[in-house]
Amino acid sequence: MSRLKRYLVLAVLAGVAAYLAGLDLIASSLAALTVPAAVAAAPHFLRGVFHGVTTPAPGEDPTAAMSGREFEDHIARIARSCGVPVIMTSVTGDWGVDLIIGNRPNRLAVQCKRQSRPVGAAAVQEVVAGAPMQDCTRTMVVTNHDFTAAARKLAERHGCELVSGRDLPRLRSIIRRLTV
Repeated sequence: MSRLKRYLVLAVLAGVAAYLAGLDLIASSLAALTVPAAVAAAPHFLRGVFHGVTTPAPGEDPTAAMSGREFEDHIARIARSCGVPVIMTSVTGDWGVDLIIGNRPNRLAVQCKRQSRPVGAAAVQEVVAGAPMQDCTRTMVVTNHDFTAAARKLAERHGCELVSGRDLPRLRSIIRRLTV
């Protein structure tokens, strides 16, 4: 039985049970609508409750258990909290740009790298080359780790902002500064 059919059966059963319990027709109809919605939302609610239980403490790294895609989502949420538009590019054909932050003409091309080792110059090369293709004027590479000396030198040469793991708490202010 499909999920939709199960919810429809649940709705009918909830409505009939409410009517047999003495509720009027309007209240029974309301029960028929809300019970399946509550049942459908329960797993998401419980997942959120338990995720809150596992929220990292102030000294812990919140990105430690994230995948690369989850790290991109995390950075996008931080950027959205700055009140600027965020576009998440497709996984393929993005020219090395994971996020596009801000409005024209000051759009920011961002390459996100969640790695267990320092990020090299290739990430800087990708975002610097991809920025014009995505109509962005500024570039940034964000990582949970650190950057190699070559990456720092190349970023300085091209004006690419580097945000390492220790700089992540200041990411909001960096994004605000670059998208003004």
